Amino acid sequence: MASSAVEVSQFDHTPCYCEENVYFLCKNLCANGMAQPEGADLYIIFISNDKKQTALWHQKASKFTDGLALWDYHAICVQRKTDTSVVVWDLDSTLQFPSPLAFYVSETTRPWFQLFPEYQRFFRIVHAPIFLRYFASDRRHMKEPDGTWQAQPPANDPIVAEDGTVHNLNEYIEIRAADAVENVDNEAINTVHSNKLGIVVKEAQLEQFFTHIS
Repeated sequence: MASSAVEVSQFDHTPCYCEENVYFLCKNLCANGMAQPEGADLYIIFISNDKKQTALWHQKASKFTDGLALWDYHAICVQRKTDTSVVVWDLDSTLQFPSPLAFYVSETTRPWFQLFPEYQRFFRIVHAPIFLRYFASDRRHMKEPDGTWQAQPPANDPIVAEDGTVHNLNEYIEIRAADAVENVDNEAINTVHSNKLGIVVKEAQLEQFFTHIS
């Protein structure tokens, strides 16, 4: 594989908080010179579907030998490097870190594995500079009605958006088949680079998007 492995332990990771993990991953990649200073070469990808049941393989949280996990949603970072190579940073994956996009898609989503239509995966693509400004989470989605945590939260304070918003995670993970763009064209690419919530694409369009951006 073309990409060089990076020691994953240098990045903070809290199980079940992939959205916060990827937020700070992007910040760290920018700060340590592994990405452009403002994250212009980074994209956040939220993976889900209408049923909020998304099958992904090679996941650290899996209890199966093939690493299969069924997430309500998942979040990863994709980087389009200056040499035009595209890699995936997934802190929850057992694959090489980072992995080339084509390899990651093949191993993690297993396109050849037949899924019922309602379980097809869809991908929300958000440009990192916009995500880092506008994303917010007060972790309410991880609390039981009695106030106890479903999973221990990260040690850092909850993320507050630049405009003062304290929670909008639900907007990012609301991913419906009906929202998927018809074509990955210049209009779709411009939307990603200007819209807070980016665009939703079908699985077959994910790699296509990264071949189109300049």
